[in-house]
Amino acid sequence: MTGDNSALVLFSGGQDSATCLAWALDRYDHVETIAFDYGQRHRIELEVRDAFRNKLQDAFPAWATRLGKDHLLDLKVLGQISDTALTTGAEIAFSATGLPNTFVPGRNLLFLTFAAAIAYRRGLKRIVTGVCETDFSGYPDCRDDTIKALQVALNLGTESRFVIETPLMWIDKAETWRLAERLGGGP
Repeated sequence: MTGDNSALVLFSGGQDSATCLAWALDRYDHVETIAFDYGQRHRIELEVRDAFRNKLQDAFPAWATRLGKDHLLDLKVLGQISDTALTTGAEIAFSATGLPNTFVPGRNLLFLTFAAAIAYRRGLKRIVTGVCETDFSGYPDCRDDTIKALQVALNLGTESRFVIETPLMWIDKAETWRLAERLGGGP
C-alpha cells in the first residue's frame, strides 16, 4: 500500500524515533522504517531496532498489519568525512563555532535525502523524522526552516510532493515522553 496514507519513518531505535514510529502507525495505513549506520557511537539504538519493531507488533496488533518493510543503509562514509564526538571517541564539548562537537555536518540533510530516494521508489508520500527545534542542542539541521527548505528541494529534485512530518518539532523531551505514553507506551 502506497500513496498519501503511507509513511517512511526515520527510525534509529532511540526514544524520539520510536515515538515518531508510534505516531505514524497511529495515523497511516502503511508505515515503513529506515535507519542509517554511519559509525555512530550510540550503536545500541541500531541494535534494538528489530526487537522494538517485533515487540511493537506483538503489543499493538492493530499496528502490526500497518508496519511494513525496514530499510537499513550503510552510510559509514559520513563518519569518515566528519571528525565529531558522535563518530569518534572524542569527549563531548562545544567547538569554537558554538556548536557541540557531536554535530555531524549534513547528517540530517543526507538522511532525509536518502529517505526521499527510498520513499520515491516505494511510493511513500510522507517522511517522518524526530528532529526537534526546541531541543536541537545547536544542530542547525534540526531547525524547522532547514526541514522546510529541504522538503522544497526534495520535491523539486524528484518531481514529487513529499511531506516531511516533524511531530516533535515544537515539544521538549518531557512532552515527547507524554506523547509516547498517550500513544500506548508504558511509563
